[in-house]
Amino acid sequence: RRNNMTDTANVIVGKPKVGGAVWVAPVGTSLPTDATSVINTAFKSLGYISEDGVTNAPSMSSETKKAWGGDVVATIDNGTENKYKMKFIETLNAEVQKLVYGDSNVTDEVGSMSVANKGINTTPHAFVIDMVMAKNLIHRMVIPSASITEIGDIKYVDSDVAGYEVTLTAKADTDGATAHYYYQKAG
Repeated sequence: RRNNMTDTANVIVGKPKVGGAVWVAPVGTSLPTDATSVINTAFKSLGYISEDGVTNAPSMSSETKKAWGGDVVATIDNGTENKYKMKFIETLNAEVQKLVYGDSNVTDEVGSMSVANKGINTTPHAFVIDMVMAKNLIHRMVIPSASITEIGDIKYVDSDVAGYEVTLTAKADTDGATAHYYYQKAG
């Protein structure tokens, strides 16, 4: 097959992996290095995500410098950011509350939970996002370190589920990668 041919086998649709799609652990937790291995037990499930799924929003910033007369003479790279947006809709999941408000501000006991809102938790965490794509393909995104940098309004209405819509901003690891993406055909 020639490289310049189109191929519908390369088109994918993402669905959450059954049993949990978004997982969180402390930074420094041993990370998976493939799409299918069992993840470290330190990773905790963040439960259901809204039907909007996960949005990866990479961005870059640069500025141009002009010479007298208007010619562009240089482009300065101001860096890139890798952000992930999602809405956690299991608001009664203690792991979601801990991510949003901090571990020490959540008490979870059988039949009750209390949360002290002392502001949004910006402590970096490691994340694993597992998806099953069309055509029997497993896709895993591993984010070694990311923090909540934005949070949406929390609405309590009878026409929608309450949830925490967050933006996570990833930080580069020692190799300079903000995330690692793994793909594998399901066996």
